[in-house]
Amino acid sequence: MPFGEYPYTIDDKGRVVIPPPFREFVEDGMILTRGMEGCLYVFPLASWKRVEEQLEGLPLTDAESRAFVRFFYSGANKARLDNQSRVSVPQTLRDFAQLAGDVIVAGAPGRLELWSPTRWEAAINAVQDSPPKPELLANFVA
Repeated sequence: MPFGEYPYTIDDKGRVVIPPPFREFVEDGMILTRGMEGCLYVFPLASWKRVEEQLEGLPLTDAESRAFVRFFYSGANKARLDNQSRVSVPQTLRDFAQLAGDVIVAGAPGRLELWSPTRWEAAINAVQDSPPKPELLANFVA
């Protein structure tokens, strides 16, 4: 499971280095797509198959489900690491996540996340300012 956060930069061609601790996680390929709170999600191919199954299971008759599938699935792009352990981020996804210059590459359960430093700081501060409800964390610490 990937964890940790690493500051990197995105080059003028839209490529960002995947940190060494995360490379094995995505070595067989990955899917980049829009994430929540304005970041990008990076799923290894094996995990993406499970995501697709869940998306396919959402009811087609429900407008909110259709909207979420449209948001999440239409932004998806298949990618591989290049010889320098970089991944190319399409312009539409860079625009969505406001990625230019500095980038935070963060681990999360089953995925990586790519953040602009400004949005990353805001997301972290939001959790500190309004921690999750105790019920949500009831089984978190053994």
